[in-house]
Amino acid sequence: MKALLAIALATATAAAYADCPYPQAPTKIPDGATATLEEMVAGQKAVGTYQKAINDYTACIDKELDDAIAKGGDKLKPEQKQDMQRVEAQKHNATVDQLQAIADRFNEQVKVYKARTADKKG
Repeated sequence: MKALLAIALATATAAAYADCPYPQAPTKIPDGATATLEEMVAGQKAVGTYQKAINDYTACIDKELDDAIAKGGDKLKPEQKQDMQRVEAQKHNATVDQLQAIADRFNEQVKVYKARTADKKG
């Protein structure tokens, strides 16, 4: 019976996370060495849109976890709750890490772009 409850909760949690679509990262970060101002602005907008999608996704998985824990109620053992929280935290952190990596890549290209365009002004 306990095993069935654990399986049911795990299945419900997995199904719940399916309602939180994982955001698609920008497909292209502009190359600061060759990009135009318009391409850099478009890249900035793409990263901003991605950041909003990441924020929406993490809020969604946080809510899904809270809902799953509430649904489990008293039937949920502390270990099961901790496992669910650990998995959600890993997903949350991995998502934020991916966003940070993309933002870092874009910011590096902004530096390259600024250095290139500053040379033309001088």
